Amino acid sequence: MASISNAIIKDHRELKQYYEEIISNPNDHDHQQRYGNQFVWELARHSVGEELVVYPALEQYLGDRGKQMADHDRQEHHKVKEMLKEFQNMSSSDDDYVPYIKKLWASLEEHIKDEEEHDLPALEKELLAAHGESSSMAQSFGRTKAFVPTRSHPEAGENPPFQTVMGLLTAPIDIVADIFRKFPDETVAK
Repeated sequence: MASISNAIIKDHRELKQYYEEIISNPNDHDHQQRYGNQFVWELARHSVGEELVVYPALEQYLGDRGKQMADHDRQEHHKVKEMLKEFQNMSSSDDDYVPYIKKLWASLEEHIKDEEEHDLPALEKELLAAHGESSSMAQSFGRTKAFVPTRSHPEAGENPPFQTVMGLLTAPIDIVADIFRKFPDETVAK
């Protein structure tokens, strides 16, 4: 059975793979654009999924410590979403495209490291007592990602219920617009 930590870490590794595809192909703007769109698609869904499933669980299972962790993560997510919003509107032919994603990745990588080294182990430790809860949470995380926006909308905030309502309103618009975006041929975003 998959745990919530495994689901989150899997997403983190996919994001790194998409980032590497962008920066490793400096002369292939089509390739960069496809993987840039994939990066945006995955990071937007991942962020909202964490905010709706993982952060409330931190608060529920870890009490005040969990609330502090979740609040800190929400602040970091807001910064990353602001940067992602700017990146998602760039073209791979822009001179700032690669330097900007490097800047975005540096901020995101710091957040990922903190989550993987501190938040997720602390949450998993508490979830051990609640048999099957980590697996159930991983399933909920996966289902949530299927219904959330595929672009960054930092104005929606990082807290339910406003984010949930805003997500339900913007997700269909994002999904229709994705039809006209280029993605890598082998990805699920197609």
